[in-house]
Amino acid sequence: MINATGQPQSVLVLGGSSEIAQAIVNRLVEGRCRTVVLAGRPSERLEAAVVSARAAGADTVETVAFDVDATSGHQAWMDDVFARFGNLDLVLVAAGVLGNQESDEQDAEATAAVLTTNFTGPAAALIAAGGCLRRQGHGRIVVLSSVAGERARKANFIYGSSKAGLDAFAQGLSDSLVGSGVGVTIVRPGFVVGRMTEGMDPAPFSTTPDEVATEVVKGITSGAHVVHAPSVLRWVFAVMRHLPRPIWRRMPG
Repeated sequence: MINATGQPQSVLVLGGSSEIAQAIVNRLVEGRCRTVVLAGRPSERLEAAVVSARAAGADTVETVAFDVDATSGHQAWMDDVFARFGNLDLVLVAAGVLGNQESDEQDAEATAAVLTTNFTGPAAALIAAGGCLRRQGHGRIVVLSSVAGERARKANFIYGSSKAGLDAFAQGLSDSLVGSGVGVTIVRPGFVVGRMTEGMDPAPFSTTPDEVATEVVKGITSGAHVVHAPSVLRWVFAVMRHLPRPIWRRMPG
């Protein structure tokens, strides 16, 4: 169980090959986390995440095949994972894609694929995870959202709207779990310099996977409902949300 200082001893990661998730897992393992379950499509990156978690000091690291884009089966899959590994303290939802706005907005199927991977698939998994955690009576869900979801811009409205949907869903799930012993932390990073954004010009207040991990672990241990990374973005977007639309439309990509 999560100990008195808020540190989980076990974690299930949906999107186990995510660079940010890997940084979070390693930071958790440096604390009290000893069991790591990495869920995702089999790949070299997923195997590299296994090696990284073991090197950080985890006692048990296993992979489980998981397809966030599946149209059904999330509940049965989640029930099986909890049955196999017992109580899990933390479920980290990190599956997602950035997509390519320029081409995706010309392709309805590509747009649907981004929305499925970033919103509808994770939402189904969140419902399943919430039910399992509610039944065990304790735990925390961490959802990797984005500041892009706070207000979709013309330059990335497909990705931004997918994260807005996930963010709103996670907020509602959090409210529905009040009193169950299960908490939800929503993480809203800014531009993260890493594999997903390779070749792109960094935006103001850019961050790194390691820096995001630091803020996330702080949020987990404090029981925060929302975490911005870097934290200054909380105040930046408190202003940005209220800019007049003619000004917002001119915001750079």
